[in-house]
Amino acid sequence: MAEALRTYGGVNGAQRRADRRAQLLAAALELLGSPGGELTVRGACRVARVATRYFYESFADRDALAAAVYDQVVAEVGAAAAAAVDHPGTPHVERVRAGVGAIVAVLADDPRKGRVLFGPEHAARHGETARLFVRLFVERQRGPDDLVATFAVGGLGRVLEAWLVGDLDAPREHVVQRCAALLVAAQRAPGEGFAPGT
Repeated sequence: MAEALRTYGGVNGAQRRADRRAQLLAAALELLGSPGGELTVRGACRVARVATRYFYESFADRDALAAAVYDQVVAEVGAAAAAAVDHPGTPHVERVRAGVGAIVAVLADDPRKGRVLFGPEHAARHGETARLFVRLFVERQRGPDDLVATFAVGGLGRVLEAWLVGDLDAPREHVVQRCAALLVAAQRAPGEGFAPGT
């Protein structure tokens, strides 16, 4: 371990380890996010151009690497959405549109991330991830209850998943506008009606 932490070429061991970890994460995103791609320890090391012996300094096994990639995508989507809606002086409808647009941008600009987020590799964790976004939805917006937030987040996720795989044929901006309108409508108090165009 001491040898691995030595400084070579002006780069210390901790930085080299971090670089190797980042390379493995990028490789795993490529393998999991490509149609028909398969993630293995050897495959990740080959794509990352990292010797197999270095894999285990960052990850216990291939499942740990796959989980880390999934967490990375979830964190990126969450951060993008939070930053987009965190403008208290902006009208509520515009903030929701910005949040949806930010989520769509992360997933559509790099389709690999959408495949990782919605793919079968982490199907068991989809509920956990949805709860994270429900909390974001409740805390950042105008206080919908958990039932409404769960309904809205689940619907948004299903629409985006279907759109990303091509089951929904609609322009990107249309997807953003309609999803945002539906989210706003879902947040209205009972009895106020359903007007997605608001």
